[in-house]
Amino acid sequence: MISFVPMFLQDAGAGQVTGGMGGLVTFLPLILILLIMYFLMIRPQNKKQKETEKMIAALKKGDKVVTIGGIHGTVASTKENTVIVKVDDNTRIEFNRTAIATVVVDKPASAAAPEKEKKGLFGKKSKEDSIVAEIKDKDEEKPSKPEADKDE
Repeated sequence: MISFVPMFLQDAGAGQVTGGMGGLVTFLPLILILLIMYFLMIRPQNKKQKETEKMIAALKKGDKVVTIGGIHGTVASTKENTVIVKVDDNTRIEFNRTAIATVVVDKPASAAAPEKEKKGLFGKKSKEDSIVAEIKDKDEEKPSKPEADKDE
């Protein structure tokens, strides 16, 4: 295992001649850290910012929006830098375009995805899930007794 500490503590005048690669090896960990930060933090943030700018530029009358303050409404009209949002029947509020956080997309109820089965660590149902499924099956199989039988 190579230790980086002696590399930083070396004295260039102590009789050792450093080669051309000495400086690169010294800064290699710093360069790797900067590259990792770029790909994990900076690049995704830039993508998100571009998507937000496209969404704000594409605002049109009738879009349902939520502002950064949490106000829900419908776009009544748009101007160059502002958007007029209809909040209630007679209430309209003018916001900067940058104050729009999201455009709400209503999904039809029939297109709702079916609930996926929960699986354990290795893709199998856990023992607890199997027991719960058995109990549900037994409850569904029991015929419901008429209320008249319960009174007797």
